[in-house]
Amino acid sequence: MISILWIFFQVLVGYNLVLPLVLYIIWTARQPSSYIGRQLPKLSEADYAIIITAYEQTQTLAAVVSSIHKLNYSSYIIYIVADKCDISNLQFDDPKVILLRPVDTLASNVKSHFYAIDRFVRKHDRLTIIDSDNLVHPEYLNQLNTCFDQGFQAVQGVREAKNLDTTYSCLDAARDIYYHFYDGKVLFGLGSSATLSGSGMAFTTDLYCDCLENKEVSGAGFDKVLQSIIVLKDIRIAFTEKAIVYDEKTSRSDQLVQQRSRWINTWFKYFNLGFTIMGKGIRNFSFNQFTFGLILLRPPLFLFILGSGICFFCDLWFSPVSSFIWLVAFILFVLGFYIALQKSSTDKRIYNSLVNIPNFMFYQIVSLLKSRKANKTSVATKHYHTHSIDDINDIK
Repeated sequence: MISILWIFFQVLVGYNLVLPLVLYIIWTARQPSSYIGRQLPKLSEADYAIIITAYEQTQTLAAVVSSIHKLNYSSYIIYIVADKCDISNLQFDDPKVILLRPVDTLASNVKSHFYAIDRFVRKHDRLTIIDSDNLVHPEYLNQLNTCFDQGFQAVQGVREAKNLDTTYSCLDAARDIYYHFYDGKVLFGLGSSATLSGSGMAFTTDLYCDCLENKEVSGAGFDKVLQSIIVLKDIRIAFTEKAIVYDEKTSRSDQLVQQRSRWINTWFKYFNLGFTIMGKGIRNFSFNQFTFGLILLRPPLFLFILGSGICFFCDLWFSPVSSFIWLVAFILFVLGFYIALQKSSTDKRIYNSLVNIPNFMFYQIVSLLKSRKANKTSVATKHYHTHSIDDINDIK
């Protein structure tokens, strides 16, 4: 009985190593037909609400607003929700910028979003959510529209690195590339939904309100709740790698631990939604729901790699044949990771940083140990970079 349970546990952990490569092979065989959506009459220029949320820190707001003003687009209003912020030094002399300062601390992304929605100056067709440390590409809204014009109601773009100044930021960027490729491009290309990433995402205003209005979502992870509600409705979340926001990557160990602690806490809090979505997918014969639910059950990257490593070393003593299978699985995982980097215009600095993965994983283990109380000790990641969009363009 113990042997059977041990084998079951190993399969439960190990399939995460090879699943991305399997999905990639299937996706390669069937693209590009799965990208074809229902073409809708194109709006002359869909009207966007661009919601920027800030918590305690405001030093990056001028840069993100400046990047939005450089959009090749005209029909939008920017709503800045400065929660628990000192806004005395913020000056935006522009009717397109609405600066909001809640009287009471919200400490919640969803509450901040609806604080803005309740104060919309007009009814917007769509809304997009941007973090205060982001910058947006000039074609960001136009590229989102390519998906909306096909009939999709929810779209996830790509969060490229704004900073690659340290080993930590490079490894953080490598992780994002991996997830964008497999959980975005490949998953959507197979006919399921892309996972949401917290920012660089857009929705029809009606869908967002229908999903989260009057719903209490505390702590981090509103994107996990939102994506689950959308897919439970069997609505697909589209993905476009051309709708780009530049996101600040963690550049310091303390910043990494603080952020990852919240993310790990979020996974443990919401991973069981995967069972609900898979179950509904089976009942509805929905590939979208079943596949998306399966992906939600996957632990954070470092966690299943760590678990797989423990299984490998245990099998060296008790089952050399099993340890060989683990070795093959690790090789396939590395191949899958390499494919994601190769298919994604990866900066040379990111490749050079990969030798430091063990150090990066150590701090994630520290994050795991601190994850239980993560949402009580921190609400938002501290920002240290205030690049402009021109700085990013110069670098690229």
